Amino acid sequence: MTIELKGIHHLTAVSAKIRDNKRFYTRTLGMRLVKRSVNQDDVSAYHLFYADAKGTPGTDLTFFDWPVSAEMRGSRSIARTSLRVAGAESLEFWKEQLGQQNVRAGEIEERDGRLTLDVEDPEGQRLALVDDAGTGAAYPWEESPIPVEHQVRGLGPIHLSVPRLDPTSKILEAIGMRPVREYAHPEQKSDTVHVFEMGPGGIAAELHVAEQRSLPPARGGAGGVHHVAFRSADADYDAWADKLNTLRIPNSGKVDRYWFRSLYFREPNGILFEIATDGPGFGVDEDMATLGEKVVLAPFLEPQRDKIVAALKPID
Repeated sequence: MTIELKGIHHLTAVSAKIRDNKRFYTRTLGMRLVKRSVNQDDVSAYHLFYADAKGTPGTDLTFFDWPVSAEMRGSRSIARTSLRVAGAESLEFWKEQLGQQNVRAGEIEERDGRLTLDVEDPEGQRLALVDDAGTGAAYPWEESPIPVEHQVRGLGPIHLSVPRLDPTSKILEAIGMRPVREYAHPEQKSDTVHVFEMGPGGIAAELHVAEQRSLPPARGGAGGVHHVAFRSADADYDAWADKLNTLRIPNSGKVDRYWFRSLYFREPNGILFEIATDGPGFGVDEDMATLGEKVVLAPFLEPQRDKIVAALKPID
């Protein structure tokens, strides 16, 4: 049986100011809060999921709510998260829109053949708005403050920084990713970014891995990224669990997150990866029309609902 990863599933980052975080991602960036839950391993923390109108796999940018100090940037980390928008006009819209709101943003420039606008959220989370030329399906959120044609369409390439490429490359190729091209790092021109693609390839199915030997290791914190997840067909989940074991990659074993099923492992430079199924999806326990409006817990946490919800801070 041949199995392959289908693209980026979601990315999970860290916020120490979750109320401000919700305001930025839903009002400034106009994404939909599709799941309001808690970290299943630390129920004192919110786990918020921002996505398109349907919570489509590949559109989720999620955050853990942890009262930690700011990330110390460096290598052995996920350095930037791309969000797809449709066309140069959308990037011009965002450049003006973010400038009016005093959001830190760079200049629109071509990078790896695509127009890109680097952005930072108020906690220093490094993002990039990338032109996907309107390819593929999109499900805009009607209640977004952002016009339909300019809304974030989903996740794009995820950027990693590692001190040595070879160990990471071996793991990526072992799980079916393909090295396809290289380009100079936009900030450290002497460093090379190596592009790997999975499944069908293209902008929603790429990792960009920068080999940066001179950087110190990152220290995780607010404004940093916790992990990136790759998409698996539901039917391939058991085969992926078997494959990781066959490859002797230390991993979490099967973990049921209720809205999807997961497998976790670290690549040799220490970055946390996840393989996550597309289903059953966020509509399994909520009406799609009211996603994200109330705290939803996985079934095994429901007996503790009153205690868990009472300990959460207001975010609306």
